[in-house]
Amino acid sequence: MKRDFWKSAGMHLLTVGREGWLGVTPDFIRAYLTRPEVHPIEGSCAAEIALHEELMADPALAVPAERLATLADPDAIDNYRAVLAFRDHLLAAGTIEAAYLRLVRNVDPLVPPVFIDQLVHVILRNILKDQSDPMRLRAAEVFFREQTVSTDEGRLVFADEEIVDMHARSGSETGLGQLLAETGTPTKSVTLDVLGEDNSDIYWARSDRFDTVVDFRFEQPALDAFARVVEDWLRHLMQVEVKVEPRPKLEDSDWRWHIGLDREATAILNALYQGETVPIDDMSRLVALFRMRILDDRLVIDRVKGKPIYLALAMTAANRVRMKPQNVLVNLPLRAES
Repeated sequence: MKRDFWKSAGMHLLTVGREGWLGVTPDFIRAYLTRPEVHPIEGSCAAEIALHEELMADPALAVPAERLATLADPDAIDNYRAVLAFRDHLLAAGTIEAAYLRLVRNVDPLVPPVFIDQLVHVILRNILKDQSDPMRLRAAEVFFREQTVSTDEGRLVFADEEIVDMHARSGSETGLGQLLAETGTPTKSVTLDVLGEDNSDIYWARSDRFDTVVDFRFEQPALDAFARVVEDWLRHLMQVEVKVEPRPKLEDSDWRWHIGLDREATAILNALYQGETVPIDDMSRLVALFRMRILDDRLVIDRVKGKPIYLALAMTAANRVRMKPQNVLVNLPLRAES
């Protein structure tokens, strides 16, 4: 049975084209105009209120710099400038997927990172729209939401960083490990449940709360689910079929290509590839390794034909995982288009 999830992604505000990509609509633009950064407040000037009302009526309204300069609040001017630049980027691209690809390929100016995360969120909501496996959906959260990692009790637990931080700001001095141990305690303001095969149905009602956690150890279901999302991601955005397999370690005497899925993993893989000795503390930050093959060799540059591509995910010294899903798109060893 098809189940709904991630309503916060905003896919209901978009259209779906014949190619399966998401068409930008006025209602999707309006959602950004209602963000607190640009929505008028009690102290907003008349010019700001008038501008907001006109944009809500016509989200594609041209707003020259001279008009922005009439707003009394300098912060409002900056916020409108950012949102309108993003709006213009979306309208020019026509689809969410095209807008995202242009951003990660540096075709257009940079936008706030939160906007990019939101694009990834809604793209994955589209990619996974028919998915019935909650583990696949929870693994996909790693693509657009920062994770806190705990290694307590021999597990490798990923929890949403914002949810963990919310708990910390509630006044507790406990860490993630203790929070997990106290799951279900009525006095806690945040409840984290480790998602598994026996309780996976809890995900559906809580998908927009991002308060389930997963064990990312090798041979655990979450790691295989993450590999499947990488395959889905490349199929949808690049029309490239790949096979991704979790691996316990990287052993290859003829290593040809690798892609770090975040800044830390990129640095570690680069050092290993160049034959450098990587400190044990840095190696311990690797939380996942994968071997990927592009199924159609005709698409691949000569030096990688028939060879695997290694992927890695790593955490920071502060036990955070901040994935950059664009890395796997822009660093594929594909032949240049003729």
